[in-house]
Amino acid sequence: MYNKIVVLLAFMTLSLSFATEKTPLINTTNPQPEVVTYQDAGLQLALQDQINANTHWKNLIQQKRMSISLVDMTDENNIKYANINGDNMMYAASMPKIAVLYAAIDAIEEGDLRLTKKVKEDMWLMINKSNNAASTRMIDRVGFQRIEDLMCNPENPFYDKEGNGGLWVGKRYAAQGKRNPEPIRGLSHAATTDAVAKFYYQLATGQLINEKRSAQMLKYLKNPGLHHKFVNTLDIIAPEATLYRKSGSWKNWHCDSIMVVDEARGKKYILVAMVEDAAGEQIIRSLVKPAEIALDQSATLVPDLEENEIIYTADS
Repeated sequence: MYNKIVVLLAFMTLSLSFATEKTPLINTTNPQPEVVTYQDAGLQLALQDQINANTHWKNLIQQKRMSISLVDMTDENNIKYANINGDNMMYAASMPKIAVLYAAIDAIEEGDLRLTKKVKEDMWLMINKSNNAASTRMIDRVGFQRIEDLMCNPENPFYDKEGNGGLWVGKRYAAQGKRNPEPIRGLSHAATTDAVAKFYYQLATGQLINEKRSAQMLKYLKNPGLHHKFVNTLDIIAPEATLYRKSGSWKNWHCDSIMVVDEARGKKYILVAMVEDAAGEQIIRSLVKPAEIALDQSATLVPDLEENEIIYTADS
């Protein structure tokens, strides 16, 4: 009974927030579909310096066991992007459930899936609570082929079969059932931080399917129900911020993705991290403050280089 009341209250909150949600969330002029288009030298240098200042993190980066992407959307008409190992595909546990959400909303848009009360409930449980049973039911409703087709859509790809891979769901979140592993490394649930950052960026700018459906997906990501990793830190340093989030963990693989809209502190950004390490959960908690320092430091202009001149950073 208690769980049913919690779900009912959650749906009431979702309906209210959806009715008042700004559409699109980030109203940038002429948004580009690929967030990497906004690669910014100042933000890149600042992020590298912050991450490489920690010896353990630097080693994980060098071993391709840690990836980070950061999008600064504070100035909506001056988007900035930076990444470290952003195109390095890793096992991503529950974070790729965002691809299942995308496939479900696409199926609803195309008239292939009815938005019933049960479907709404399962999408909320899948994203807000990372419930595996609900996720499996949603995968069964939309099918692996639809998920793959969307991820590999040449007009808006989130997975590159000829390149470094990307976002992929190829197994139910259950012990039983067939697998459809991604073709490069054979991972069942995979992601790159580049692909996940692109997903949030397109939602924020109303580009994923359309503005209405982007806003609909955002409402399931809003106000996360699990308060670990990034959220644990943001609850302390940004208690008034609006958070949109999906994370995942399995054994030593830990990942988190979040969009922060913090009007009180004047910050709007996307942060995605993936770590393969026994202390990965704590590492991800600890990444928020360095990422925010990088956002602040990137405002410093990078000097123009003379021919053959080199900028030395912490990883040099």
